[in-house]
Amino acid sequence: MLLLFTDYGWHDPYVGLVKAVLAARAPGVPLIDLLHAVPDFNAHAGAHLLAALCREIPAGAVVLAVVDPGVGGPRAAAVVEVDGRFYVGPDNGVLSVLAGRAQSSRTWRIDWRPEPLSDSFHGRDLFAPIAAGIASGNFPADKLTPAAGLQVQFDTAELPRILYIDHYGNAWTGLHGSLAERASNIEVKGSVLPWRRVFVEADKGEAFWHVNSSGLIEIAVNRGSAAEKLGLKVGDPVRLI
Repeated sequence: MLLLFTDYGWHDPYVGLVKAVLAARAPGVPLIDLLHAVPDFNAHAGAHLLAALCREIPAGAVVLAVVDPGVGGPRAAAVVEVDGRFYVGPDNGVLSVLAGRAQSSRTWRIDWRPEPLSDSFHGRDLFAPIAAGIASGNFPADKLTPAAGLQVQFDTAELPRILYIDHYGNAWTGLHGSLAERASNIEVKGSVLPWRRVFVEADKGEAFWHVNSSGLIEIAVNRGSAAEKLGLKVGDPVRLI
């Protein structure tokens, strides 16, 4: 199984071009779009989102994770095996939170450079062929060098900020739901919000927080947009009370 996790969006040709390479090099391997709306250029938010979503990914799967504002520059390229799953992408921190929280992990540096290689589209030209090789059972050992770990590593602690806003306007935070036992309210942008177990326990239009299906604390509005109602954006801090 191959999964895609990017900030490419759906309005441009980038996702389709990457999928074409994956389909050609790993025919018959299921190809799943995990997320293409990672906040643009934000490897930090992407790292925490990927760590939250990876619990749904089966062992043996390969994730192509590309949030790569430094493409074409000196940043390295990496493969990480984390608890039996493989992740391929830039070594800019986007793979580091899940690797840092893992029970077991191995890291390789991607030394191979294909011809031709676009300066600005390593997702298609560099990462996709490596991911396809792993997913099809042909581990590209000749293109990789074992490494002690990732060069760029973010703090693996819970992140008290908004990571992602979905199309409903629900704001995902970097706080795991297990922290909910310590708090009864959350403060964001000067508003103190109560906990509700599910949307229907809130009044229509009421802002609240709950633990979402990915296990993260989320700020929401019943039948409305929390982002619009509270003026939220990615990066805003949140505080447990």
